Amino acid sequence: MEKLPKLTMDELNQKISSGNYVLFFTATWCGDCRFIKPFMPEIEADFPEYTFLKIDRDENLDLCQALDVMGIPSFIVYRNGKEAGRFVSKDRKTKEEVENFLKNIK
Repeated sequence: MEKLPKLTMDELNQKISSGNYVLFFTATWCGDCRFIKPFMPEIEADFPEYTFLKIDRDENLDLCQALDVMGIPSFIVYRNGKEAGRFVSKDRKTKEEVENFLKNIK
């Protein structure tokens, strides 16, 4: 999974303008993020149609605010620059919940 540096909304939009992406918002101090982290390689392998991008919430507060990401871990799916779905909350997420979310993206 590629970890994105601090970036602006314009830079993110340019990065995700073409293709299918899952943005994974996380932070080093987040216990619920550490809970899902070991499952991320399996989730990525189960959904090869997506490129997974890890975004550190603390490095990208402005970006999180612009995207209305108030809780972590959170996931936002983009297809060709357009948001296709989001699983955004402050709650712990299980591997099954993340996979069900990704399976149900229209």
